[in-house]
Amino acid sequence: MALVAHTLSPADAAMLSALADESDGDPGDPGFHDRSWPLADRLPGRLHRLLTDFRRAESAEACLVEGFPVVEETAGPTPRHWETAAGVTTTRRAEVLLSLCGAVLGDPFSWATLQSGRMVQNILPIRGDEKQQNGHGSEALLEFHTEDGFHPDRCDYLLLLGIRNQDRVPTLLSSVRDVVLDDRTRKVLGEPRFHILPDGEHLRQLAERAPDGPALTEARALYEQPPAVPVLFGDQLNPYLRIDRPFMRCAPGDTEAEEALDALMAELHRVRREVVVSTGSLLVLDNYLAVHGRKAFPARYDGTDRWLKKLTVRRDLRRLERARAAESRRVLY
Repeated sequence: MALVAHTLSPADAAMLSALADESDGDPGDPGFHDRSWPLADRLPGRLHRLLTDFRRAESAEACLVEGFPVVEETAGPTPRHWETAAGVTTTRRAEVLLSLCGAVLGDPFSWATLQSGRMVQNILPIRGDEKQQNGHGSEALLEFHTEDGFHPDRCDYLLLLGIRNQDRVPTLLSSVRDVVLDDRTRKVLGEPRFHILPDGEHLRQLAERAPDGPALTEARALYEQPPAVPVLFGDQLNPYLRIDRPFMRCAPGDTEAEEALDALMAELHRVRREVVVSTGSLLVLDNYLAVHGRKAFPARYDGTDRWLKKLTVRRDLRRLERARAAESRRVLY
């Protein structure tokens, strides 16, 4: 797997701090991203070029940038729930910098079905979700998946910025470019014989907070009647990938498709690598080439647990297949 690594210089970190201080508004608000793009053009030159090259060349599946001006002590304790984290202002500068990096890659967006549509979201353990396959689990291995792989308008890029990771819990990465599969298996994976369901978070959060909203109706439709899609698509010799094994199914009796899917998962695990997103580290993933997961870890719920900020980015919001919320073009159903 090709991962571009870069460490910001002290001068670059100081420049980023100054940019964050210039910004006003809340990066969780969609309107912030409509106004902040001029600041993105003023990111340190090497960082801006790295992100631009990552977008244009597709020469790497991930990049890791270390040295962002994030101070763990200033951030305060890890919140116990994403709802609480949304009101925390001590990480606002980190959210600004995450958002500016996202703007270089494309259009930041969010889902109405997740964390109340907040643009910058929080990845942290939540009591009661320990064994869930989502960003709030801890005790269960988070299986390899394409971010929001069930949706045709899923992100092109996933960005994760470390606020706290004292236990150095690794993020697991793997690339479709590294797997070795026979021609028959590749052919099966390239056929529309697979169904990917929305994960439970997309349904649960809206059912609790907006049970009559159109976003929940859309999510339920994708859950009850997911379209048949290929797992490998695009160029046959250099394909893209969409997968989320815990939420996938094949047609009843299609053992060939099941076996092909299992073979792919085995290969992804064989070639996987670990990356620790620590305080001040930014991990950017190409969501069409890389899949990600997370090792299990014991959550303490004492304010010292792993805490990441997440941003999803599309190359172009105009090329959407499905609905956008009336209040913002950046919030999707």
